[in-house]
Amino acid sequence: MKNPLFSISLSLAVLACLTCTSQAADEKKAQNIVFFLADDLGFMDIQPNNPESFYDTPHLQKLADTGMRFTQAYAACPVCSPTRSSILTGQYPARTRNTDFFGGPNAFLSAEDLEKYDPKESSKAGRHAKRPIQPAPYITNLDKSHTTLAEAFKTHDYATFFAGKWHLGKEGSWPEDHGFDINKGGIDRGGPYGGKKYFSPYGNPRLEDGPDGEHLPDRLATETANFIKTNKDKPFLAYLSFYSVHTPLIGRPDLVEKYKAKKAAIKIDETKVFGFDDPRKVRLIQDHAVYAAMVEAMDLAVGKVLQALEDNGVADNTIVVFFSDNGGLSTSEGWATSNEPLRAGKGWLYEGGIREPLLVRWPGVTKAGSTCDTPVTSTDFFPTLLEATGKPALEKQHVDGTSFVSLLKDGLAEFKREPLFWHYAHWGNQGGIPGSVIRDGDWKLIDFYWKKTPELYNLAEDISEKTNLAGKHPDKVKDLQAKLDAWRESVDAIPPSINPNFKGEFKKW
Repeated sequence: MKNPLFSISLSLAVLACLTCTSQAADEKKAQNIVFFLADDLGFMDIQPNNPESFYDTPHLQKLADTGMRFTQAYAACPVCSPTRSSILTGQYPARTRNTDFFGGPNAFLSAEDLEKYDPKESSKAGRHAKRPIQPAPYITNLDKSHTTLAEAFKTHDYATFFAGKWHLGKEGSWPEDHGFDINKGGIDRGGPYGGKKYFSPYGNPRLEDGPDGEHLPDRLATETANFIKTNKDKPFLAYLSFYSVHTPLIGRPDLVEKYKAKKAAIKIDETKVFGFDDPRKVRLIQDHAVYAAMVEAMDLAVGKVLQALEDNGVADNTIVVFFSDNGGLSTSEGWATSNEPLRAGKGWLYEGGIREPLLVRWPGVTKAGSTCDTPVTSTDFFPTLLEATGKPALEKQHVDGTSFVSLLKDGLAEFKREPLFWHYAHWGNQGGIPGSVIRDGDWKLIDFYWKKTPELYNLAEDISEKTNLAGKHPDKVKDLQAKLDAWRESVDAIPPSINPNFKGEFKKW
């Protein structure tokens, strides 16, 4: 007769073995990725960063409460296309030649076309003809020589999905040409400019029209949720790149009315709404009801996708990232938001133009409600997501990115990296001046290409960049200038050029 204790021991051993095997399988199971990218959303526009924000963002607050919030995350450029390029390539826009929004002046379709650039010819017409320097030439296609983030994950059998704003080239250089299996709405336009704009019919060749009046951010969230449901049993990368909150400023009527009432209840002193940062007035107070409605609608769309992860049982196995492509629109085109205490906004090299909201939730890794104050930038997502999902690095591709997985595991971890750089050799539509930037530790140097002398700030002491310390710290300026010059040479950054047709005294930026 068998010893009953032996039988029990054997059963427990088998059960333990099966449990270990199951746990090992779970550990090896690929992580999914949901990457949210907002458009023109400022650092101070979300409640996790600004509890006093005029805009309600409860779903982003929940994401922050269950993940990690970064206080010093940066876009690689103060305008959209270059930052979008940097995320997908892991390279600075200066290196990829994608330095301005696609559709701006001095744009070329390829490197071969760019080589034909003649500043004498380009400066004869257009809005920059009366300016003393011409913006640098650049390429308006995401070059197919790059292995994009989506292509990298496709090699590991990920299903890949894109929804929303692309703005990285004309047809032939759309999401489906760069590794995305599905493309819902990604074309060459920088905003929802077809049909009824933010409402159906959309007039978008990559997004079928919905019922009349359907709201675009909700539709994009629905498409993303459907993709998650269809692919819940395989690894996936879902990239929801909102058109929100880019112009045109159009909101859901019910939400617009909500914020009109909220503004009326606050009774804002209208004399304090705007300030001035030469050459533009700048919004100092958040009270734009239409913009507020757009922000909340985007937040609701984020909530719908997060709920889809829960409903399909993949929330615990999905890394979620929320980011924005440049700072909030505070000095032009409707003066939609305030980035205070950050200076200026979209199109400027000050913090208001490049510091972004970043929330990351990696279940079982990021500590719920944690904060990280270490600077990271948009080129870092490529190597970070590869490492976080156990995929090999592509160092020759994401050459300008540094994985911040160590920070996700511990926000106070040692994180060694080179200084951060920006190169925006263009006149911002919003009033910014062409220039390049280095941030090294707490020090930030802005090297302008026209009129202004270099500006030096200590961001730990002066987040609003009010006090230029260049005169007090000439040695620091010299040191940072040398590093910036060396970096520009290393990436072969294209500078602006003297306008050979300019005559007279240039008085306005």
